[in-house]
Amino acid sequence: MRCQIVGKNIVVTEAMKKAVEEKLSKMDKYFVINDDVVAKVLARTYKTAQKVEITIHTKMMDFRVEVSASDFYAAVDLAIDKLEGQMRKLKTKLCRRHKESLGEAIAFDNFEMEEDDENDEMVRTKEVYLDPMDIDEAITRMEALGHTFFLYKDADDGMISVVYKRYDGGYGVIQAREK
Repeated sequence: MRCQIVGKNIVVTEAMKKAVEEKLSKMDKYFVINDDVVAKVLARTYKTAQKVEITIHTKMMDFRVEVSASDFYAAVDLAIDKLEGQMRKLKTKLCRRHKESLGEAIAFDNFEMEEDDENDEMVRTKEVYLDPMDIDEAITRMEALGHTFFLYKDADDGMISVVYKRYDGGYGVIQAREK
């Protein structure tokens, strides 16, 4: 797995880089490793906390966690634990729904079954390529990313759709139509 480590408001030292790479190397057993698997780590420091964001890009799916702790190394440990939990949950869901092809970049044999950003002015632009998929696959990908919404192209009707988590529980879908 290739690692890219970036610091914002913090200088990433060799010790920090080595610790992150060591922790992420333990995740290698969970992925079908090749040069396509990239782990991007963003370390930030605030007055009262350290924040670590880890995004792992694989061929079929992306995993993302965001953790804050009083210590950088504790935040990295929590982020790795959270990633493992996401992957266990994903394995259980895919096995129950017989959607194992979605996780072909993940070595599921190594698994058992089962914060606010202080910078409100940040703006992010992101391009996405919409693959046709059903609602269950869209929900699975949304949860794997740790997001509350996911944009996709509906395989049934070809419409651009957004699935989202509702505050009162469950999911909702918004479909885009032209006037």
